[in-house]
Amino acid sequence: MPSYTFYRIYHWLMIILMVIVFVSCDKGKKEIVPPPVVPPVIDPGGTVKSDVQFWLTNPDQMIYLKKQNIALNFSSSSNYNPSIVVDTTQTFQTMDGFGFALTGGSAYLINLLPSAEKSSLLKELFTSDSTFIGINYLRVSIGASDLDAKVFSYDDMSANQTDPQLQNFSIEPDKINLIPVLKSIVALNPGIKILGSPWSAPAWMKSNQSTVGGSLKPGNYSVYANYLVKYIKAMEAEGIKIDAITPQNEPLNPNNNPSMVMTAIEQTEFVKTNLGPAFQAAGITTKIIVYDHNCDVPSYPLTILNDANAKKYVDGSAFHLYAGDISALTQVHNAYPDKNVYFTEQWVGGPSNFAGDLKWHVKNLIIGAPRNWSKNVIEWNLASDPNYYPHTAGGCSTCLGAVTIGTTVNRNVGYYIIGHASKFVKTGSVRIASNNVGSLSDVAFKTPAGKKVLIVLNESSTSQTFNIQFNDLITTTSLAGGAVGTFSW
Repeated sequence: MPSYTFYRIYHWLMIILMVIVFVSCDKGKKEIVPPPVVPPVIDPGGTVKSDVQFWLTNPDQMIYLKKQNIALNFSSSSNYNPSIVVDTTQTFQTMDGFGFALTGGSAYLINLLPSAEKSSLLKELFTSDSTFIGINYLRVSIGASDLDAKVFSYDDMSANQTDPQLQNFSIEPDKINLIPVLKSIVALNPGIKILGSPWSAPAWMKSNQSTVGGSLKPGNYSVYANYLVKYIKAMEAEGIKIDAITPQNEPLNPNNNPSMVMTAIEQTEFVKTNLGPAFQAAGITTKIIVYDHNCDVPSYPLTILNDANAKKYVDGSAFHLYAGDISALTQVHNAYPDKNVYFTEQWVGGPSNFAGDLKWHVKNLIIGAPRNWSKNVIEWNLASDPNYYPHTAGGCSTCLGAVTIGTTVNRNVGYYIIGHASKFVKTGSVRIASNNVGSLSDVAFKTPAGKKVLIVLNESSTSQTFNIQFNDLITTTSLAGGAVGTFSW
């Protein structure tokens, strides 16, 4: 019978053999080491200390652009989650900003508010602070848009009368609401970018003598160029700098009120023989941005840029997305990389489908436009009343403002769409490289202060867990289906 000592030796030999076999079988496998479980550090105010600040909007409307009190700290740990890699060594265009169209109707509604409430709303919209959304780009109409209570230009004449010397020119109609509101905005944000776009030339300059449709008479090209020069100088005299203009809003749309058709050939001729030289002669540095219509006709801006005598006056091209694909911006950029591209209008139709509108606009505009070289993103009207007024007869009757101003001020989906970018991506920020992963769409920026900003949309219907990777370190987070997150560090 074997001795007790034999059994002990046999027992230990078996243990050693099992260890050798286990190590041999596991050799060559990558070891996934979970990060140590460390309780989050909480400051005396109850806020979790985090490397990354996370702001969230959920499609169920339970969370609106709210800062999350969770710890997102970078570490060298590994896991199997997909990673969005942010790379500051690859840079693209410099951003001008994110914002809205301050239509005449929007200004009218804001100006109706009691003084304290108006001041509070403008501060919330245009101040750069942790509690506000910091809009940094505006579009205004030169004369009336269809979201004014009535149609007007700055030189209206009676039937069969003309004013080629523009002796009747006056921006007085905008001194009631638009200019006072703009002055308050400029006081809050002196560096705000303002784009001006005309919906129509004065009717007497046009082929059909009407505010709807028609085209600019060739004999009035120089008159209209001087009209736009006068506009820029008049606004400057009010303390309002117009950073850029487009010669015509939606030049292929003859149906709005007001509206005016201007073909690509006509706009080429107008820019190279009249508008560009008029700006140059007057010492005006306001940028000229051509087209200002849908992504389905990239041939329009390319026609203008193909003309060397027009191109020299042109800063870039502007787009809307009621038709076509956002990739048209890259098509034009690739053809003329020395010229800029801009995104200048997209409406939200009322009543809004919050989840659907949030997803579509963030995917195509907040993420899609910058990833296709746009220097800005402008959504349509800043404010409307509960019945989508004011608007002209024949103008948009269901355009939902970023805010609805009635007996109370309500924030709508457009407010949060733009807020997820404007609050963090300041003028002068540079788009940097980031990769889309699965159902996660994203875009990244580096701000003038050196902060990194990553905007992520979960396009799927289910929650997605993922890593944010920066400088070979990761932090892990998740977004519910259809949710939008802005991450800043």
